[in-house]
Amino acid sequence: MPNHTVLSVSQLNRYIKSLFEQNLQLKDVFIRGEISNFKGQYASGHFYFTLKDKDASVKAVMFRNYASHVRFTPENGMTVLVRGEVGVYDRDGVYQIYCREMQPDGIGDLSLAFEQLKKKLSEEGLFDSAHKKPIPPFPQVIGIITAKTGAALQDMLNILRRRYPSVVVLIRSVLVQGEKSAADLCAAVRQMDELGLCDLLIIGRGGGSLEDLWSFNDEALAREIFRCRTPIISAVGHEVDFTICDFVADLRAPTPSAAAELAVPDKKDLQFQLFSYERQMAQKIESRIQVLETQFGRHKRIHDSLSMRLSALQTKLEGYQNHQALRSPYYTVEQAQARIEEQAARLNALIPVRLEREEARLGKAAGILDSLSPFKVMARGFSVVTMKGKTISSAGQIKAGDRVTIRLTDGTVPAQILQGGKESE
Repeated sequence: MPNHTVLSVSQLNRYIKSLFEQNLQLKDVFIRGEISNFKGQYASGHFYFTLKDKDASVKAVMFRNYASHVRFTPENGMTVLVRGEVGVYDRDGVYQIYCREMQPDGIGDLSLAFEQLKKKLSEEGLFDSAHKKPIPPFPQVIGIITAKTGAALQDMLNILRRRYPSVVVLIRSVLVQGEKSAADLCAAVRQMDELGLCDLLIIGRGGGSLEDLWSFNDEALAREIFRCRTPIISAVGHEVDFTICDFVADLRAPTPSAAAELAVPDKKDLQFQLFSYERQMAQKIESRIQVLETQFGRHKRIHDSLSMRLSALQTKLEGYQNHQALRSPYYTVEQAQARIEEQAARLNALIPVRLEREEARLGKAAGILDSLSPFKVMARGFSVVTMKGKTISSAGQIKAGDRVTIRLTDGTVPAQILQGGKESE
């Protein structure tokens, strides 16, 4: 073997590493690729992943001090653009990209972070309408969480004073942008809710860029609003601006001014409504009075009728009270006995006369009946001929050979017809 310098593996890897470090072109490179094998180390805060395209792949690492500034959550399959330095990890002898910045390819990192957080919280139910608290129609105390120097605060105060002068406004000044603003907003919501002085809270600020409004997309703030017991109106930016705060709040206003209008009623509308109620009430009272007057008239007529009937009954009762029967218990009995005796005397007098008259009538009828009796006729030699129980009154009713019965005054004689009545003719 020729006499060559023999290097250890460590020496070789360190040498190759030095070559990478001396190459200025590898100190600041931009690489586009698809993330795979992503591992987010939550304990350390480091990102480990692989960037690949259709033909090759390269390992990548992003340490915590850089990863903490990434607004979105990297995911496998996501195409990203990274900026960093190409170096060698001498322990394994592999080169990799040490990333300092990362953003989604084709979409801003803030936009992606917004969509990711929106999807996450929506799936957890933080946006569900079932959790929305009703906005009080007539709040007495309103808390406003915003920057005290912002124009949005003055706009809201002016509208509240004009529409509903009796409302009391408590202002909690906060940072509305910058690194510490999200934490300040969370603390403000929690403090105002714990005080329990407000019927309603308004949280928001004026318009700005996505970066300016980013504090209102903070996950911790969204959860603080969700836990808040006091109803909250979110009023962030302009009408076209949407934040996570808008989705989780009980009501979203397109602007801070609109939030003030939604928070309180307009005194002019209330006055008109009260006037309308007053007029309706007066009409109903007048109508009710008319009904009562009609009912009173009907009741008076009924009362008068009842009074007349009562008067008649009282008169009748007085007559009963003065009746002889009440003054003497035996009066009625004596009157009835007298009537009975009178009727008995009349009957005793009428009975002989009636009997004599009826006897005369009966004698006359008996004489007439006796003169008409068939027995009187038969006593003079006449008889009655019957056949089968029927009286024979014509010769044409019998014929030769018929058996008949001849009734005489002292009995009956059976006989047989030898020659019919028609034959004798």
